Amino acid sequence: MKTARQLLAEKAIDNILSVTPQASVYQALQVLAEKNIGALLVIEENHLVGIFSERDYARKVILMGKTSAGTSVSEIMTRKLLCVPPSATIDECMTIMSEKRIRHLPVLDGDKVLGVLSIGDLVREIIEEQKFTIAQLEQYIHS
Repeated sequence: MKTARQLLAEKAIDNILSVTPQASVYQALQVLAEKNIGALLVIEENHLVGIFSERDYARKVILMGKTSAGTSVSEIMTRKLLCVPPSATIDECMTIMSEKRIRHLPVLDGDKVLGVLSIGDLVREIIEEQKFTIAQLEQYIHS
């Protein structure tokens, strides 16, 4: 079973997509749309201070009658983060995400942000592992 570090390495992302707490929600939404992603880390002075997701936008801007241009990310970001170390297995990550009903999981090595795993990343990896296992079993049966 792969670790969070290995899965991040396979994603081959050169930079960690983030915004500052002072950015407007509109600016953050532009990045989400441009990069076709569902969440951004919120980083201030090289420290992870929160995460901004489409869910935050839907629940804390639209439903509360705020405007995306007039609201800062810090007003609506999720501050209470669940993070994993790079040694966490895919199963451990999936368990956390399923139990806590979250879709994005930052990977931290101490205070250093290594990246973010999405539920889609984990599902793709689990499917690949299952395909490999099935192929091995089929080969064993046929030999």
